[in-house]
Amino acid sequence: MIDDFLAGDLTEVEAAVRAAAAAEIMPRYRQLAAHEILEKNGPHDLVTTADRLAEEHLTASLSRLLPGSVVVGEEAVHADAKVYEALGGEAPVWIVDPVDGTRQFVRGEPAFCTLVALAHHGELLASWTYAAALDEMAVAVRGRGATLNGDPIRSGSPAPGAVLHVAMSHPDYTTDEQKRALLGLKTEGIDARPCGSAGLEYLAVARGDVDALAFNWEYAWDHAAGLLLVTEAGGVQSTLSGAPFRIAGGNDLPFTAARDRATADRVLAALRAGA
Repeated sequence: MIDDFLAGDLTEVEAAVRAAAAAEIMPRYRQLAAHEILEKNGPHDLVTTADRLAEEHLTASLSRLLPGSVVVGEEAVHADAKVYEALGGEAPVWIVDPVDGTRQFVRGEPAFCTLVALAHHGELLASWTYAAALDEMAVAVRGRGATLNGDPIRSGSPAPGAVLHVAMSHPDYTTDEQKRALLGLKTEGIDARPCGSAGLEYLAVARGDVDALAFNWEYAWDHAAGLLLVTEAGGVQSTLSGAPFRIAGGNDLPFTAARDRATADRVLAALRAGA
């Protein structure tokens, strides 16, 4: 079933992502009323009406495209944590973040995106990263490479000896142990800054605009689409222990996604030194 689907017309998925954004996100861009913005777990964890309705839209459309599949969406998991368990189940799973970069969206900034990934038995198979306000659609299919607005993209490698530009989790939102590891990036040869939308940071690595990422949280909806995008663009990813990132969780954090193996190794060495 899943092989036949991947061999078929995947532009239907892209159309579904675009349709959800057009119907539920962009009409509210810079038009949000106060009652449409809520806190989930604190002032830095926001949800809007656009998040909720776009996820509902995608859940319906993606389930129709692949009968027998299930959807793990950020807002559905917030309502019922057991939904997350589907990542380890037998059915193909759509992993959805309807608005990645909700804080930017609330502020009326264009740097937000919709993230969709398809996985089965823990393996990432395809992903879509759609920045509606920027008119950018990045697509990755396992073994077939990555594209941005239809054109192939490659992560490439930093120039030898160049300072690495790294986007990382904000240290204020980490445990003490993770904070020490991330602060290891504050070293010679690495220029580290707090990340924005995770999905767009992954896209920046995939297109060679940022050298690496270092994140301390593992929610699948934030990372699944981007991890496949980076690896299909020629990059690599690794957790602190050296093992690959597992979308179902239980990873040794922080982890990195980088333009190439040498860059990943430099970032991991700095994180281990901090830890």
